[in-house]
Amino acid sequence: MEKGLIQVYCGDGKGKTTAAIGQGIRAVGQGMKVIMIQFLKSPSSGEINVIKKLEPDFKVFNFERTRGFFWELNEEEKNELKNDITNGINFAKKVLDTQECDMLILDELLGVVENNLITEDELCSLLDNKPIETEIILTGRKLPKKIEEIVHYVSWIEEKKHPIYSGIKARKGIEF
Repeated sequence: MEKGLIQVYCGDGKGKTTAAIGQGIRAVGQGMKVIMIQFLKSPSSGEINVIKKLEPDFKVFNFERTRGFFWELNEEEKNELKNDITNGINFAKKVLDTQECDMLILDELLGVVENNLITEDELCSLLDNKPIETEIILTGRKLPKKIEEIVHYVSWIEEKKHPIYSGIKARKGIEF
């Protein structure tokens, strides 16, 4: 097995999760096992419905209860979310410790750091302790410099134009 690297899809543009899932599908097509853990996301997007058809080679996990956007939560809900995030991080550590996949996608984990639900140092520790063969993919809007320094790929997805600003709501099969 080749050395696994760390990839990042970040920025304010659309398609970061979709790009990560595409990499996961490519990996499954080459006989690899993929696990994706979603953070700060609703588990109801079209991609997730397709991934379920790829089990057991591609599995998706989400440890959070359905809530609104982070900035809409009260303190109690934020504390509950932090506990859910901790469960997801602990599961990621277990997945890495047991080497149960070839690729681990940590979807929107950069958003978890951005919202101070875990620290940059905690994320760095997770990445530093990955098995040498495991590929990791991170997604999120903002990429802290400390994380950027230790990853191997950074793909910045920039928003130039989005229909939401013209009053067009999220569409089934396109945005979710």
